[in-house]
Amino acid sequence: MIIAAAQFLPVPGDIEANAARMAGLVTEAAERGAGLVAFPELALTTYDLDLIAADPLGMTVTEDDARLAPVREACRAAGAAAVVNAAGRASGAGSRPAISSFVIGPDGALVTRYDKVHLFGDEKALFAPGTTEGRFTLGGIRFALATCFDNSFPEVPARAAADGCRVYLASSFHGAAERVARYAQQARDHGLHVLLANGLGTGNAPAGCGLSGAWLPSGERVAAAAEWTGTGPGDGAELVLTDVRDRITLMADPAVAAIPVKECGEPLVDVRTAAPTLRVAEDLHDALGAFALLREGVLQRLLVAQESLPDGLRLQFVEGYRPPGLQRRYFEGYTDELRAAHPHWDAARLHQAASRYVSPPEIAPHSAGGAVDLTLVTAEGDEVDMGTPINASPEESDGACYTAAPDLTPAARAHRRVLNAALTAAGLVNYPTEWWHWSYGDRYWALATGAEHALYGPKERDGQ
Repeated sequence: MIIAAAQFLPVPGDIEANAARMAGLVTEAAERGAGLVAFPELALTTYDLDLIAADPLGMTVTEDDARLAPVREACRAAGAAAVVNAAGRASGAGSRPAISSFVIGPDGALVTRYDKVHLFGDEKALFAPGTTEGRFTLGGIRFALATCFDNSFPEVPARAAADGCRVYLASSFHGAAERVARYAQQARDHGLHVLLANGLGTGNAPAGCGLSGAWLPSGERVAAAAEWTGTGPGDGAELVLTDVRDRITLMADPAVAAIPVKECGEPLVDVRTAAPTLRVAEDLHDALGAFALLREGVLQRLLVAQESLPDGLRLQFVEGYRPPGLQRRYFEGYTDELRAAHPHWDAARLHQAASRYVSPPEIAPHSAGGAVDLTLVTAEGDEVDMGTPINASPEESDGACYTAAPDLTPAARAHRRVLNAALTAAGLVNYPTEWWHWSYGDRYWALATGAEHALYGPKERDGQ
């Protein structure tokens, strides 16, 4: 999952305007591939305690506050979640508000509310501290919530890690770069992905300095927004994105080769004659027609997937079976390209890097007849925007060939989601470095699905 931190300069006290700005940033982040967007501390009003104290009813919100409707609608429309930090109204009459993170889900409904536990300075006179941990799960990933001064207590991220959280979301209002830098240690000490949404502007604290960012569990900073200096065009809005999924398992991973194969003996069939309703591209035709062969079970699943596509879209088959000798030539050729570009790389690194784009011949799904390269086309056969051409390498596409790549066009993102939904429902798995590569029954499929063994092993065409 790709997640984003947003920073912008709020309009002081104008909840409607700030909610609308948040809604726009949710939409923008989702168009770039994000499934969640986190906002800074008290971003709904700006961090100004005097402003909130002067109008405690008008400057506080509830979970179902009508003024949050634009954010809820943006989440629904984009299929993304948002973490909105605001002065949260208490349920009991006469009770003090809290500094609250409202997590709005992809369906626009409230997922959870977290109230800041560790209040700082003058916050103690205005707000009540929270008493519970902030936790939620989205897309199979467990998240922890923390707000600004919470992050000064090492036990907060420690408990998050102990609770099985993978991602630590911090909504803050820091005024100095050195306070931002400490998030690297939190990530490293507790093995967490850390995402910081830090505020901009002035209030009762030193001016928020921006510098929202993301850190890997190693402590490496992988994304950073600009530092806010108090001047500049517009409202200083900026998004930083990071991918918090588990690392991608490449074809060269020993875990793939370790999967046993119990060859089921299923034949290769020619999709051109066995499935005349499936459109076949002409790009990779070979004299013997090997490209059009596919295991029978894979073809049946493609036909099921095609039936589930929205009106006006069809699958276009590009390549299926690849003889082991041809697969070996492809792999060695790409390895040679990488060796020329990176003469200092050793053999192991070249082998791993090459496997992002071409499978090692000994475990290649294409050579087992279990993999297919395909795309979406219109009913008239025109290709739709998928972000890159089929077979674009990571180098030439600057990583856009990765299935979950950020910064795709909205159309490409939507088309990839349609393709993924149809093929996943039909039982195929994707190789995450290539949006077009899907397989069933091979070793990679077995590893991804937890199957005890692969159904298909490398197959010579003459042996079918």
